[in-house]
Amino acid sequence: MKNMVLIGMPGAGKSTIGVVLAKTLGFTFIDSDLVIQKRENRLLQEIIDDIGMERFLDVEKEAVLSIDVSKSIIATGGSVIFRHETMEHLKKLGDIIYLKVSYEEIERRVNNITTRGIAMAKGHTLKDVYDQRVELYEKYANIVIDCDDKNLEEIVKDIKDSIPE
Repeated sequence: MKNMVLIGMPGAGKSTIGVVLAKTLGFTFIDSDLVIQKRENRLLQEIIDDIGMERFLDVEKEAVLSIDVSKSIIATGGSVIFRHETMEHLKKLGDIIYLKVSYEEIERRVNNITTRGIAMAKGHTLKDVYDQRVELYEKYANIVIDCDDKNLEEIVKDIKDSIPE
């Protein structure tokens, strides 16, 4: 079985769901944000603050392009969809699964927007980020999982049920 790549907004649950899904399937779990932090030897927010959003997206691209695995769940950073080359690489690795969460739920979950390491343009709000990204998540996804009003186990089951045999 090939990899599964989780995409979606910060706060959508990519890392949390990814860990449980990996355990359930006997897969390895990879968090691309942690790959970036290890390569750069600093936190995402420090990188963004230091080099800006556009250069961060290039750092993210290089980190993701370095991922070459099988039988893994890959949780990506929410901004991964901004570089077409990055998404093409991820599509070659496996199914792209968009964890779809309403803006209202994201707003409820994300309360550390200035320290979380979210790649966003200066002056943008969380709503701006959401509106800008949703269309791209839907564009790249092979599979869309609606996560509103579902618990972790229900989401993991929905993902397992949606994977083509």
